[in-house]
Amino acid sequence: MNSFYNRMHSATGLAGANKGWIGLLFVVALFGTYACSSSSSVTDNQQEQVTTSSNIKSLDEVTPPSPDPRIGLKAGLFDAEEAIWNLDMLSTTPPPEDFVGVTNSDLAFKGNYAFQGNYNGFMVWDLSNPANPNLVVDFLCPASQSDVSVYGDLLFVSGEGLGGRLDCGTEGVNKKASDERLRGIRIFDISDIENPKYVSNVQTCRGSHTHSVLDDPQDDENVYVYVSGSAPVRPNEELPGCSDAPPSKDPNSALFRIEVIQVPLDNPENAKIVNSPRIFENLTEAPTHGMSPADKEQIEKAKEEGAFVAEIFGQQRIIPDRYVQQMLAQVVKQRGGEGQPTAQDSATLRENIGKMIEERFGGNDNDGDEELMANRGPNQCHDITLYPEIGLAGGACEGYGLLLDIKDPANPKRVDAVADSNFAYWHSATFNNEGDKVLFTDEWGGGGQPKCREKDPMEWGANAIFTISDDNKMDFQSYFKMPAPQTAQENCVAHNGSLIPVPDRDIMVQSWYQGGISVFDWTDPNNPVEIAYHDRGPVDSTRMQMGGSWSVYWYNGVIVNSEIARGLDIFELKASPYLTKNEIEAANTVTFEQLNPQGQPKYDWPATFALAKAYVDQLERSQGLTMRQINNARTQIASAENASGSNKSDILTSLANDLDGEANNSSQTTKVNKLVNTLEKLAAK
Repeated sequence: MNSFYNRMHSATGLAGANKGWIGLLFVVALFGTYACSSSSSVTDNQQEQVTTSSNIKSLDEVTPPSPDPRIGLKAGLFDAEEAIWNLDMLSTTPPPEDFVGVTNSDLAFKGNYAFQGNYNGFMVWDLSNPANPNLVVDFLCPASQSDVSVYGDLLFVSGEGLGGRLDCGTEGVNKKASDERLRGIRIFDISDIENPKYVSNVQTCRGSHTHSVLDDPQDDENVYVYVSGSAPVRPNEELPGCSDAPPSKDPNSALFRIEVIQVPLDNPENAKIVNSPRIFENLTEAPTHGMSPADKEQIEKAKEEGAFVAEIFGQQRIIPDRYVQQMLAQVVKQRGGEGQPTAQDSATLRENIGKMIEERFGGNDNDGDEELMANRGPNQCHDITLYPEIGLAGGACEGYGLLLDIKDPANPKRVDAVADSNFAYWHSATFNNEGDKVLFTDEWGGGGQPKCREKDPMEWGANAIFTISDDNKMDFQSYFKMPAPQTAQENCVAHNGSLIPVPDRDIMVQSWYQGGISVFDWTDPNNPVEIAYHDRGPVDSTRMQMGGSWSVYWYNGVIVNSEIARGLDIFELKASPYLTKNEIEAANTVTFEQLNPQGQPKYDWPATFALAKAYVDQLERSQGLTMRQINNARTQIASAENASGSNKSDILTSLANDLDGEANNSSQTTKVNKLVNTLEKLAAK
């Protein structure tokens, strides 16, 4: 592997130079532990570090900057004011010309490369130097959202927008039914990353809003793609077999199902849908909440100012100006006119806006079958996160969070479902590494609205954390929402993120659109705590303009952020009392050849001195050992790190034996045992 794969910080920086062997002998005499010859001695600097306070704090003692610097940041597209805490920004890179002003979407990773989706196609960045990422490919091929995944030499790209073309053309598709339209999954050969080849596509009835790639350990010939489509059902004349009738009328209805695509790895041209599982059976309509006080105030003000307001999915919403202008142009065209719309055109739009939005964006999939559809639960998922190592998936599906059994990849089965009146739109899911907790996000407002204002409830547009029992039942524990209130000019709500592989902790980095990115610890599911963040001011201080973090993921030692309007950001974690340098170094020993965050991997940590020292830091934080034991462990580990051969082995073995004897007396027996196991593995190397 190259240097990026092996990205590890140097061992803990140690300061001071006046104790040497005298200090070490004092520690040995005081604690009665084994020390060896001068060939394995700790340095003066190391001794100073291990016998002084480490400034580690529990999460109950987190003291973020006050007042919160995220409040009141100056606006700007590429020159907005920024606030950052416990992160280091390595670089920020604007998008190439064809992608400026067009929404950047999701991310996937392979080797040194990051694949960034965009409504105009996708980009490939070489991250070999995270401080200066290099654009390798900008592939123009419009079809929102262009969510991306990689598997080996294949790249998968979602297409759902009505303007996506099979030939990747930029002219769009103007017909209601057309054999030129792409709505589904595009497949590219990226064996030569600098020259992607469009090799195949799989059309679906509702397109692909998002997708997830599943690697079946029992099948080395195929990979499976779970497709979630949220658009209206295509006309049968465009894609035969597509029906928007209720399942009670048409058992082959494209509603109330997902799609499973099987992709032969040697012949991706033969990819096809192999199942359309109906994972929503017998779910009733989910509970909902009304409008927030801030929304009610905004709607009334908008009406007074003459804005266009329409009811969408049961709630009044202000229609963004860009859509108003498009619909006004449509009204002018329908009356056979030209030029600017008139006052009568505006009146016509106000009278018909609900119907026009329904036709344009699919406000009603069932064409008059309301009675048959009444009281039914979700008819699609927004996103499905697959965790094949535990055989489960988390489905974020409109009004429900689902737990799916995916042991048979082509035939997922629902094993549990939860609903919550505080959640407006279940958007995505993330498991903890052990697979005994799952976090769901609520994309209240659809991502294009300000939902982090001061008067917005902290339970709305937030995360909900559940524990998972041995029989795969989910039990609600708590909510977490990025705590800094945002302005009415900033779209903000919970969005995409991933775990950071800090050993024995559940730490996640997450996007909040123009609320920035937040790093929080949810190891205690009842007490999630923010420990780092980055935020920018609004894109525009005078009006709501889309921007912010679409998705942010940890990958091989760096945090990569897809900024909707501004391009690509890369960060590193910064040591703090709540996340130590040793914990960060241990996290950075976890590396991947490829990563699709919606295909969640299981983190395994190699036995390293960084891992041992991280466990010691955590035992101090939790008071799982006395400070005498903590300091002794640090001294012995530092000594062993400078030793070699049998000397190193003897030191580590002696420490492991001492700690093993103390494990049952500790409040953190499991953690002590993990430390002992790591020391024994290091001794055996």
